[in-house]
Amino acid sequence: MFADAALAARIDRAEGRMCAQVAESILASRPASAPFVLPISGGEAIYVGPSSPLNKVIGLCLDRDLDIGALERIEREWSARGEPVRIELSVLADPSVGAVLTDRGYRLHGFENVLGLRLGPEGEGLEIGGVTVETVTDATLHVWIDIVVEAFMNLDGTGSVPPDAFQREQLTEVFEETIGVPGFTRYVARVEGEPVGGAAMRIDGDLAQLAGAGTLPRARGRGVQKALLQRRLADAAAAGCTLAVVTTAPGTRSQDNAMRHGFELLYARAILVGPS
Repeated sequence: MFADAALAARIDRAEGRMCAQVAESILASRPASAPFVLPISGGEAIYVGPSSPLNKVIGLCLDRDLDIGALERIEREWSARGEPVRIELSVLADPSVGAVLTDRGYRLHGFENVLGLRLGPEGEGLEIGGVTVETVTDATLHVWIDIVVEAFMNLDGTGSVPPDAFQREQLTEVFEETIGVPGFTRYVARVEGEPVGGAAMRIDGDLAQLAGAGTLPRARGRGVQKALLQRRLADAAAAGCTLAVVTTAPGTRSQDNAMRHGFELLYARAILVGPS
């Protein structure tokens, strides 16, 4: 699959819309958190709440120049909330943007890879022995949150992962905040009836965004993530999606699992953090 700036814009701006919907939901329910969404150079700056992993600037400068005035406003808003700006910049963006950000004091914090898989009219639905996957209901929603938070608190130690230290309460809050966002389907995987894995999928037009996947440490290596991936791809194809995407840290087992299932590396993003 060939990835150009237009494809990167399609993917990154879908992620921006997802984060913006979370911010808008919080603004309606907890305005004291002071969330905001601001446009910049075709992308969006999203501030969800203090130290949230969803705080980011994404989708910028893929088809237009950097708007310095918009950037200055974003920097002021972030500074007023006591946090540095975090920009996730596609390598397909205008190369001159990196130099401008470096001159403004931004530093490289890490990278993430965006992988994609074209979907046909019929997705895979093969069963993994001993693993069952079900969609989350109101009754199992907090079971799902507990699983994915525990999994994210106990990463497998592979790959190049940025040193972001999020507390359990922060991660729980992030997953709870996505509950009201439209387009999400959540899944729980069970082994011998015990819930041990969780994942999510959001549909944006004909794009399926795969996210929030994790397995409890004691159940890893038993095909849980493979089962969750296959179920989501089957559901995405049934919903008419033509492309599935997933974002991983470079060199991780998550990236390996996706590529074994046919995903291709489309492009990378550089994570740049502004001065405090």
